[in-house]
Formats: sequence, structure tokens, C-alpha cells
Amino acid sequence: MDNMEQLQAVVSEVQAARQQLANLRAQVIELETTVDSVKNQPAELALHQQMGGVLVEVSDRVALQKDLEQTLVTLNEHLARFAEREGQLMATYEQLQAVLKGSE
Repeated sequence: MDNMEQLQAVVSEVQAARQQLANLRAQVIELETTVDSVKNQPAELALHQQMGGVLVEVSDRVALQKDLEQTLVTLNEHLARFAEREGQLMATYEQLQAVLKGSE
């Protein structure tokens, strides 16, 4: 594969990584909002959770909150790994671009 083909492949990978990052960021924001809502829901009001196609009343708020917070931690870890991967791809992109400019 020549440098131009490598550059095109890296550009595609960067675009895919950025899309995944955007999706993960949106999921993190949504989950953070959910965690805050669960924390701020008054104890005297029912709390419901979507389970497949059914809305189920939650009996153990503490377990739900812990589960949501653990999911948030996991998503943030994935987000950090994807951000790191995007940085690596951008470095590769810049190197290939410099090589191509040098060969002109």
C-alpha cells in the first residue's frame, strides 16, 4: 500500500473514531442526566425503569443507582480509550501527510 492509500485509510479510520466518540459522548451525557434524575427523585414518588418493551417500577433504588453509576464509569473508560485511539490516528495522519508533502 502506498502512502496515499495509507493516508486515505487513516482518514476513514479517523472519521469512524470521531463518530464513535460523538456517540459515546452522547451516551455519557444521557446517562449522567439519568443518574442525576434518579438521585433527585423524591423517595415518596415511584421510579420506573425500561426493561425491553416494558416499564417496570423499581423497588431497589440503591441498586439501580449503583448500576447506573458503574455503567457510567465503564462508558467513560471506553470514551477515554477511543479518544486515545483518535489521537494516535491523528498522529499517523500527520506523519503520512508530512511524508507526502516531502515527496512532492
